[in-house]
Amino acid sequence: MLETGRIRIAKDKAELVKSLTTIDGGNGPFLTFADAIAFAAALGVKYQQRVPLGEISRREPGPIGMEIFVSRGYDLFIKQVGITATEDIQVLSSSGNGEGKGLQVIFEEYANGGLEILQEKLQGAVDYSERILLILSGERFPTHQGEEFDLRKFL
Repeated sequence: MLETGRIRIAKDKAELVKSLTTIDGGNGPFLTFADAIAFAAALGVKYQQRVPLGEISRREPGPIGMEIFVSRGYDLFIKQVGITATEDIQVLSSSGNGEGKGLQVIFEEYANGGLEILQEKLQGAVDYSERILLILSGERFPTHQGEEFDLRKFL
């Protein structure tokens, strides 16, 4: 089970995570740090970007209790990330042999990778909500890769 432990955030991504939330009057697209981290992990998994954390943030946002993720329904997602990374369904067993810690590290690393992607894609953006909506829209309705936009047809 995933009821214990804390999800850590890399120190160099802490400000980004804070800016992605509505906490302390922010205008980010996510209500909680857990929501922002789960989105970042999904992005990391999509782009197969798994990055070790390095130095851990001790201030806000500090490590987030796993119970927050469980209460928001992300426990199954964390397990799915573990299955994807390890290609081993045994990570779902709750035999208490340290697998939960492994799932936690895998999830943290994918979240850190996703936060790196977000740092790049949100660079220079004033409204993170709008930019993330554009990113999601681009994923849902991808442009044709082989076609370039040709301005000559407007001349």
